[in-house]
Amino acid sequence: MEPKSTMDMVLIPNMDTIDIVLGSSEKGNVVPSAKPRKKTMTSVYLKYFETAPDGKTRRCKFCGQSYSIATATGNLGRHLSNRHPGYDKTGENVTSSAPQPSTTPTVIKKPQQQGRAPQVDYDHLNWLLIKWLILATLPPSTLEEKWLANSFKFLNPSIQLWPGEKYKAVFREVFRSMREDVRASLEQVSSKVSIALDFWTSYEQIFYMSITCQWIDENWSFRKVLLDICHVPYPRTGSEIYNSLVKVLKMYNIENKVLSCTHDNSQNAIHACHALKEDLDGQKMGPFCFIPCAAHTLSLIIDDALRTTKPVIAKVREFVQELNASLDISEDFIQLATAYKEGSWQFPLDSSARWSGSYQMLDLVRKAGKSMDAVVRKNEEMLGNRMLLNTAEKNVVNIVHNYLEPFYKVISEICVNTPPTIGMVIVFMDHISDTITTRQPPDWLKNPAEDMAKKLRSYNKQVCNIFIYMTAILDPRIKCELIPESLNSENYLEEARAHFVRNYYTTSFSSMTSGYSSQDIEDGGAVSFAEEIARKKRRASMSNATDELTQYLSESPAPTKTDVLEWWKVNSTRYPRLSAMARDFLAVQATSVKPDELFCSKGDEIDKQRFCMPHDSTQAILCIKSWTQGGLKLKYKSTEIDYERLMEMATAAAADISSAGIDKKQK
Repeated sequence: MEPKSTMDMVLIPNMDTIDIVLGSSEKGNVVPSAKPRKKTMTSVYLKYFETAPDGKTRRCKFCGQSYSIATATGNLGRHLSNRHPGYDKTGENVTSSAPQPSTTPTVIKKPQQQGRAPQVDYDHLNWLLIKWLILATLPPSTLEEKWLANSFKFLNPSIQLWPGEKYKAVFREVFRSMREDVRASLEQVSSKVSIALDFWTSYEQIFYMSITCQWIDENWSFRKVLLDICHVPYPRTGSEIYNSLVKVLKMYNIENKVLSCTHDNSQNAIHACHALKEDLDGQKMGPFCFIPCAAHTLSLIIDDALRTTKPVIAKVREFVQELNASLDISEDFIQLATAYKEGSWQFPLDSSARWSGSYQMLDLVRKAGKSMDAVVRKNEEMLGNRMLLNTAEKNVVNIVHNYLEPFYKVISEICVNTPPTIGMVIVFMDHISDTITTRQPPDWLKNPAEDMAKKLRSYNKQVCNIFIYMTAILDPRIKCELIPESLNSENYLEEARAHFVRNYYTTSFSSMTSGYSSQDIEDGGAVSFAEEIARKKRRASMSNATDELTQYLSESPAPTKTDVLEWWKVNSTRYPRLSAMARDFLAVQATSVKPDELFCSKGDEIDKQRFCMPHDSTQAILCIKSWTQGGLKLKYKSTEIDYERLMEMATAAAADISSAGIDKKQK
């Protein structure tokens, strides 16, 4: 009895439409390996070489190595064995691009004969490459690079990669399959959801919009999923953005669940959100609000503050890049910083043009200025003296560093608390507003400070509404006590009570809705005895519901380190109706992107991947990557691709081949 193979299992789904699974010639049939015919030396070796037109040389079809026409066939055979092990498994036509794949849905190991190397289904390699392209955010055209294919051929000539169009077809099908899973998961969401919009332009000058959806599940955990990446057609105004957005919401059937939309502060996005609000209000879908991104607002404010110091920061950045590039110079800096007691520094230092890198430049000058000067002077032949800062430049850096320190603390908090609640972000932005208002900058910083204050006033104006107020007070760390003065209003509190009673007090009592309108009852119309009882029940329920909100607000706020969702999970039994409202409103997104992707060097890699992705791969690759990172299994049609098992099989196959090679040498 032959031993069971690790490859005797179904791993790859049926792929009849694009023919990408290698196997038997007939679906479901196992074709045993035929016994090899005895061939002459010439037929074995020379068919893998091409004779030059002049008849003087032969060239290897695999690697291009040339040999004299007089070279013995034994030497040609040794070349094939040493450089191209397994060359005899490639079939008769070596130059063909790929063997015809079959449509069998199973991965089958053919019976092995004594003395032959193990058979490997190299289609598995193509599926592993699919995974690699997704994780690395690379287009399928990457695999069309000739030298990459040659590298695989060098390892094993029998490896055949799919054509580029086949990879694209697989990605399109995987995208469709996984999108259906996302749609099915959203159908199970019982709460309201919030959406966020982000925009960018690719190297092909194509304008894209990503739409992300967030909600809080029954276990009080944040859930987030990328809905789609849309090409927004020219002229890319609010109208085109609105049409693309509505199309996605309808595709997922969530337009009646959307409570808010967070945008990137651009005028076109604001116009699109305004049109969406008018549309939803007209259909009486419930309350809807659009919110500017706090992270983008902070980024614009910081750019104003750094405006006057850009030349100095550019000098320091150049110095840091030299430190990162040279081990000798960085070691000099570490030794000098230790000698001058100017702190310990971890290399490579952040030299990005984002906030994290710019603040690192300021921090370096302020905390390790002596070490910088000493390193530049010691390596003057290499660095020159252009990187030396004069006294005035150092003074400017110290002032700006001190001025921006509150911003550094706020951004650090926002990046750490993921996702940041809208209530806590409003508190942070209020603190920034106080900082700009109360500090007296030097004359050269007054104009930037005025521009900063103007942008902050615009943000505060957009978030000063009842919707944001309700979202903020439902954060148990804030309630009414920490609400900024600009947002604190008795009218807002009464409106919040009215909204709560109107939309949530009947959550647990569906029988409270009657055929009589409130106006009919107030007019004293003739009602039945049963309606009198129902009226009494309604009043009692309204009183109880209002008491929930009153009781919640009467208690002291929770500590600022409190996990908001955990707090509501524990206290939802005390506030059954109010917790339903909290679950809806706390899902509102304060930022349209993850803060660390905007403020830290991490965002550079994301921008590069987006910018370089061709149009025919952008939607599929970026969506599939986001979905797999979010926990969804990569799926082709209705079948999940078991990558863990594929890796186990690849490892086992490699071990078998290695073992077979050792046995062959010993013989």
